[in-house]
Amino acid sequence: MNVQHNTRPDHDPGFMFAPEAETMARPALTALQKDRLTWSLNRAYDNVPHYRRAFDAAGVKPGHLRSLADLRNFPFTVKTDLRDNYPYDIFATPVHELARIHASSGTTGKPTVVGYTKGDLDRWADLMARSMAAAGARPGDVLHNAYGYGLFTGGLGAHAGGQRLGCAVVPVSGGGTERQVTLLRDLGASILCATPSYALNIAEVAEGMGVDIAALSLRRGIFGAEPWSNEMRAELDARLGLKSVDVYGLSEIMGPGVACECDVARDGLHGWEDHFLFEVIDPETLEPLPMGEVGELVITTLTKEAMPMIRYRTRDITRLTDEPCACGRTHLRICRVTGRDDDMMIIRGVNVYPSQVESVLVGLDGLSPHYQIRLFKQGSMDAMAVDVEILPDVPDHADAFAAHAQKVRHHIKSIIGVSCDVTVKRPGEVPRSEGKAVRVVDQRKP
Repeated sequence: MNVQHNTRPDHDPGFMFAPEAETMARPALTALQKDRLTWSLNRAYDNVPHYRRAFDAAGVKPGHLRSLADLRNFPFTVKTDLRDNYPYDIFATPVHELARIHASSGTTGKPTVVGYTKGDLDRWADLMARSMAAAGARPGDVLHNAYGYGLFTGGLGAHAGGQRLGCAVVPVSGGGTERQVTLLRDLGASILCATPSYALNIAEVAEGMGVDIAALSLRRGIFGAEPWSNEMRAELDARLGLKSVDVYGLSEIMGPGVACECDVARDGLHGWEDHFLFEVIDPETLEPLPMGEVGELVITTLTKEAMPMIRYRTRDITRLTDEPCACGRTHLRICRVTGRDDDMMIIRGVNVYPSQVESVLVGLDGLSPHYQIRLFKQGSMDAMAVDVEILPDVPDHADAFAAHAQKVRHHIKSIIGVSCDVTVKRPGEVPRSEGKAVRVVDQRKP
């Protein structure tokens, strides 16, 4: 039997996985959110001692909700609440009724543990399939899944969503990058799922292997799990020969698939409002901000059984827009996350996010898109250094390195407004990622 490689299903730009839900009129969507929010508040209050204590301390009960606006009277949930209730006390479902448990790495203390009922997993698969369809994946696509499998939610979340959509999933996980390139070439994948930094690593390894990855069958890249800039998108599009689409999620809320860009506009991520309620708050005053203003994203789950999250502070900095989208989906959009407010660096009085540095560096002549930021003390002040990497065709001598260092210092100073040290490294000397990139190394002593 002859097996045909590098074939693609027909791409219908108007395809939606759940069209009735994705194009719901605002009055119907608001009514659905109100009903589901009431259910979620009751489930949290009745089954989770932490929420009962928090609601009582704030003087509110689920029955006080008369409209969606009343949610602002309910207390926030933060990551330390999960750690303080480790491992299972934040759950609304007995452990013996769970279908799966995920957890964070716990490198900064107790890990955060999240659980799912069978119903939760079904809804997660549906929402991830919905997200992948919005991004341009179609039934019949070969989907190469390079997100890490295991306790990290990315790999299994993308796997289940791809299967639910009707894709043939290649469960390669992260690492073994030369093998990744070989499988992409031989199996004819049309969809690549990975962190953007690892997708860049795949492109670089392919070039070293003599494989023109941009000439393969890849059509879409569904990239997430770390902040990335539009400059990085352009780099990935060009080097991989695909259309890069941003997907958003976090384990505490569900995992990937909470929101996703559509491949029609690629201008903000459609947040699935039939399952989540989105707010933006001022991270200092904690007051809700109007639509369109930049602040911290707060998410409330509306259908999560095992672990309802009420007003969870994501720490992600963004803004919301309800402007109509060309794709026809009616759900609001989360604009590109620029960083996390706990990742913000204050360098000589200037607020700096790693994504701002990336926007300056990616695409500069003679430099690869690989970089790393180092923080250190300079007297009593925090200071920043940036390690960048030259391309192989740049002359390997001190004058060339000095010229590129001066260029980078000038761009960062003129665009971001901070002075920094710059170290130019040879090709391959900046660490590569097989998962989430380590963009910032903190060398400050406690």
